[in-house]
Amino acid sequence: MPYELTNRLVIGVASSALFDLAEADAVFRDQGEEPYRAYQETHLADTLGRGVAFSFIRRLLSLNNLHPLGDPLVEVIVLSRNDPDTGLRVMRSIQSHGLPISRAIFMQGRSPYHFMPALNMSLFLSANETDVREAVALGLPAGYVLGSAFADDADDQDLRIAFDFDGVLADDASEQVYQADGIEKFRSHETVNAATPHDPGPLRDFLASVNRVQRHEEEQRTRDPDYKIRVHVSLVTARNAPAHERAVRSLKNWGVTVNDAFFLGGIDKGAVMRILKPHIFFDDQVGHLTGTSHTTPSVHVPFGKVNEAPA
Repeated sequence: MPYELTNRLVIGVASSALFDLAEADAVFRDQGEEPYRAYQETHLADTLGRGVAFSFIRRLLSLNNLHPLGDPLVEVIVLSRNDPDTGLRVMRSIQSHGLPISRAIFMQGRSPYHFMPALNMSLFLSANETDVREAVALGLPAGYVLGSAFADDADDQDLRIAFDFDGVLADDASEQVYQADGIEKFRSHETVNAATPHDPGPLRDFLASVNRVQRHEEEQRTRDPDYKIRVHVSLVTARNAPAHERAVRSLKNWGVTVNDAFFLGGIDKGAVMRILKPHIFFDDQVGHLTGTSHTTPSVHVPFGKVNEAPA
């Protein structure tokens, strides 16, 4: 019987998002492919350091203990531009860090994101901006990781995920109104259309998959009242009243939920992140992530008109 991915939360992660590859990448850029291959061979036994997405991936995979009988809720698959030989160091590092990741695609110098639909992936994370932009342009849910690795408490199994709304969970139609006509027209537009749900954005289905895992947690708590809920989802958006209502109604219409919502009305998101401490935060605007990426693993989702290259 084939291994079925349909009902699992499947994440694709590039080695550049999972590990710190700065040193190896510098060899490739400065010296070329053959010295890079020799470098990776020489350092095969050297475990790679943790990258921006490491904590998020580790905590996500830890949720598989909700299904201890070999039927994991979460599947993480490496999608890499390395060839199989240079990818050996990545797989050894995964083993060394104790991550239960066994599946990988290595494509020498080529973009692997084309295989996302075949693997039922609801998210692809990479530090290769070109790959991410191309994937999003094809309608695939992808994000570009920013910043460097963050300290991670190995004894803490909680997983906190934070999302922006427009251009991430929802499409950017309302954002386009704001960009073209300003804040007052935007608020008027959202008030008039409060009962009309947004079209989904690139990560709506990822949130839906996270919600399925949360339902398994609720079932576990029903069986074991001492079970501590680990997954916590927050909405952190520049919207405020009255534009908040359409966002809340859209989530309900899509059948997805968040635990908390921050309607900040232009307040710096970085200040909130320093207290919320999510293990990953998704936003469609680099300007917002400039303030968060110093303290929070941050992901740019280059979706919508605001992310189009200038003519």
